[in-house]
Amino acid sequence: MSASGQTSELPRVLFLCTGNSCRSQMAEGFGRVLLAGVASVESAGTQPHGLNPLMVQVMKEVGIDVTGQRSKHIDEFAGVKLDLVVTVCDSAHEACPTMPGALVMHRGFDDPPRLAREAKTEEEGLGHYRRVRDEIRDFIEHWPSWLPEKKTQQDKE
Repeated sequence: MSASGQTSELPRVLFLCTGNSCRSQMAEGFGRVLLAGVASVESAGTQPHGLNPLMVQVMKEVGIDVTGQRSKHIDEFAGVKLDLVVTVCDSAHEACPTMPGALVMHRGFDDPPRLAREAKTEEEGLGHYRRVRDEIRDFIEHWPSWLPEKKTQQDKE
């Protein structure tokens, strides 16, 4: 059973970053849509601190509503059977706890909030969010190269 109370025979994927406010939330949003029926997707953070409003905005631009998602701490997944944990930032990769039975892979993405703070204009800042959003969408769209195959009942016995 997942932290959200769902059961699934689909591969269980968790996207992990530090704040669970931007990159991992984008990945969860795209995963829920693009991998529907293929994988059960969630996200968490090592130090969660709420959804980033600019992330919510740029996801809406491409038709993905993430307002129903929430920041979750990785501890909510203690004891939850996961097939794959994808760390999407370097600090989460370094802090990733041992997840028994899960394949852990790292695919780092730039930090849009940090880049936006350094931007000269608001539009330039939003451009960083959009670029990372599009990179994450591309990563999710090419899931066969990194998602474990669905387990069959025979595999479990």
